[in-house]
Order: sequence, then C-alpha cells, then structure tokens
Amino acid sequence: MTWMDRLGLFGLLDLAGLVLLFGGWIAIGWRIEAKGRWRPSVSILMAEYRRDWMRMMVTRQTRMFDAQVLSTLRQGASFFASATMIAIGGGFALIGNAERLQGVASDLIMTSDPIFVWEVKLLVILVFLANAFLKFVWSHRLFGYCAILIAAVPNDADDPYAQPRATKAAEVNIAAARSFNRGLRSVYFALGSAAWILGAEAFIAATAMTLGVLWRREFASQSRAVLIAGTDGTRHTQT
Repeated sequence: MTWMDRLGLFGLLDLAGLVLLFGGWIAIGWRIEAKGRWRPSVSILMAEYRRDWMRMMVTRQTRMFDAQVLSTLRQGASFFASATMIAIGGGFALIGNAERLQGVASDLIMTSDPIFVWEVKLLVILVFLANAFLKFVWSHRLFGYCAILIAAVPNDADDPYAQPRATKAAEVNIAAARSFNRGLRSVYFALGSAAWILGAEAFIAATAMTLGVLWRREFASQSRAVLIAGTDGTRHTQT
C-alpha cells in the first residue's frame, strides 16, 4: 500500500481536525505569549509579578522564602516531566498492541479501520506528549539557572551588581515559566487529540473545547480578573 493509499484511509473531517489541532495549538500559543496592551494573558501578567518578585528579593536579607518558592516550581516541572515520560511509554506500548485498541474502539464506535489508522492517531498524541516532556525538562533546568542567579545576587541592595543580576534572574524565571506553560498546553492538546479514537467529529469537538478552555483560563478567568485589578480593587490595563 502506497502513502497515497494510506492517506486515503482518512476522510476530510479527519484532515480538518488535524488542521484545527495544529493550527489552533500554534495560534493560541502565539496569542497567549503576545506582549500587547490589548487584553494581556495570565501568563503575561504573571511575568510582571515575577519581575516584581526578583526586585523584592534583593531587599530580603534572608532568602529562604524565595528558595522555597523556586524549589516548589522545580518540583512541579519535575513531576510533569515524569508524568509525560510515563505517558509516552504507555503510548508506545499501545502502538505495539494496536490490535487490542482496534478491538475496543470498534466496539465503541462500530467501525473497523485498519491498524495503520490507529497507529497514526496514537502518534499524534505522542507528538504532543514528547513536546511536553521536552518543555518540562527545559523548564526544570531554567528554574535551576534561576536559583543560581538568585544565589549570585549580593545581599547588599546598594551593591551595583544586585539589581542587574536580579533582573537576569527574573528573565530566566519568566523563560522557565513560559516553557512550563508550553508543556501544559501540549498536554491539553494531547488529551484533546485522544478523542480522535472516537471519530473525526469527536476529534474536532474536543479540539475546539481545548481551545475554549485555554482561552478562558488565560483571558476570561477569575484569577485573571484578580491579577489585573489595581491595588485599590479597580481594573487597570497596564502590562
């Protein structure tokens, strides 16, 4: 069977779902990370708080609190890296036993697609999981860099090296958080693409739902309203 014949095993709805999946993944990631005054995302708002964190850190003589927060962030990245690694192993195990998946899916949706179709559907999930794993690992490493930079900040706030190194620590911290958030988005889309096993219609619906959930959490959540509120409780639009 040629590649053209294999592609013919997928319908137009399947291809439309793939376009929506990867196109939506790229588009929502770009919009979330866009630095503009018009409706900044939670991620952009949190970046400013991370800069404030490092500015305040300079004035603290005892930095155990900062070390504990950073350790918690590293633990979160480590946990998700381990979880995605386990999920990747499970995905490869499923590909090796695609016949069983074919039987279960056939009972659910009453279709009997070739094993190649199920392997492709699993590979799409694995692509997102592999990307998530790499992002979480890099995030963990960047948080480690941030810890070293914090340790290099002088205890004297008037030291000429204090603020520049704190600024560097903030930017590395923001880069680590950005990588972590990209990993989380990949996990979301991996879960959404898993619905492809139930058919193209479920695939498209799950992808649209994933985009909706990400949009709400970044641009219309209660936590965003809290972050964007001024110190007196009023809204402001500064990023």
